[in-house]
Amino acid sequence: MVPNTCSLQLYSPHVAIRRWTSTVANCAAFNVSSTAAQIGGFLSKKPYAPPSWASDLSLVPSHNFILGQFPTLIHKWNLPNLPKDTEVWIKRDDLAGMELSGNKVRKLEFLMADAVAQGADCVITVGGIQSNHCRATAVAAKYVNLDCYLILATSTLLVDEDPGLVGNLLVERLLGAHIDLVSKREFVKFGSVALTDLLKKRLLEKGRKPYVISGGGSNSLGNWGYIEAVREIEQQIQLSGDVQFDDIVVACGSGGTVAGLALGSQLSSLKAKVHGFSVCYNSGYFYDNVQDHIDGLQSGLNSHHIVTIEDAKGLGYAMSTADELKFVKDVAAATGIVLDPVYRCNTFLSCVTLYLISCMIVLPFK
Repeated sequence: MVPNTCSLQLYSPHVAIRRWTSTVANCAAFNVSSTAAQIGGFLSKKPYAPPSWASDLSLVPSHNFILGQFPTLIHKWNLPNLPKDTEVWIKRDDLAGMELSGNKVRKLEFLMADAVAQGADCVITVGGIQSNHCRATAVAAKYVNLDCYLILATSTLLVDEDPGLVGNLLVERLLGAHIDLVSKREFVKFGSVALTDLLKKRLLEKGRKPYVISGGGSNSLGNWGYIEAVREIEQQIQLSGDVQFDDIVVACGSGGTVAGLALGSQLSSLKAKVHGFSVCYNSGYFYDNVQDHIDGLQSGLNSHHIVTIEDAKGLGYAMSTADELKFVKDVAAATGIVLDPVYRCNTFLSCVTLYLISCMIVLPFK
């Protein structure tokens, strides 16, 4: 067995479309103040004050860490063959920071602050063998001086093998994360909650103080990351002066991002329609999932009234058709933006097919 790995035995970019053009929208993000840009601001822990329109929600965080490079830019995305009077804009959450880029860091800013506040000395989370969330959690944990334990699902044939040094695994192992492998069959049979609870029990028995982070960082506390993102978009729109987005499109892998965006858009002045494209599970699962998230914040809202969930699984999680891969190639050649085949490709291809609507903003995963 390779150091820091073992087999655990049982006894998861946003897009906007709009009808008209702004000459200053691309500059808006530069004008929003950024704590991360200040000397000493990055990695600092600061008191958190929610947007006024979200102040009546429950579970308002007291603090968050500054882990990402925010605000992220919003710029026009000149996709080929768009209908007349249709504009697509992209909010570049994929540029929030190299190891932490994508939608994960916004949630982890709040989750890591809570872990430290509770006196944890390590964190536990779960995901697929190449989970971006697990990689980001391993980095964030190291930033705030916590150990990291990852439960990664892989094929039954590989569960007792060295997972290798490829992709996210390389980053995680360089950081010294402790990796437990579990077969996909066991992952589905027992579920992430049972798996993390088992590991938590073992660590407690060893005198550790573990803090469990749900898959994708998606829970009611993590939702604040994208409630805060809505405030950021609001500020960028206000500074631009003449931009208004009709729709927000995002991939849906664990539900937290779309829940925060939908809730924030509904409560704030944004009022954009939020569309989540599921890369796993069916739409009914995610309507229930989003409902659980917003119920945890005591919003009093119905998930069916604040978000539209569409199926974008295609062949399945992390599997792409020839048409989807061609779409990735065509978009990269036309715009310089490379979509990943797990989240962005299926989401944006479905979006272009189903929702060629007036003015949209896309938020990319990574």
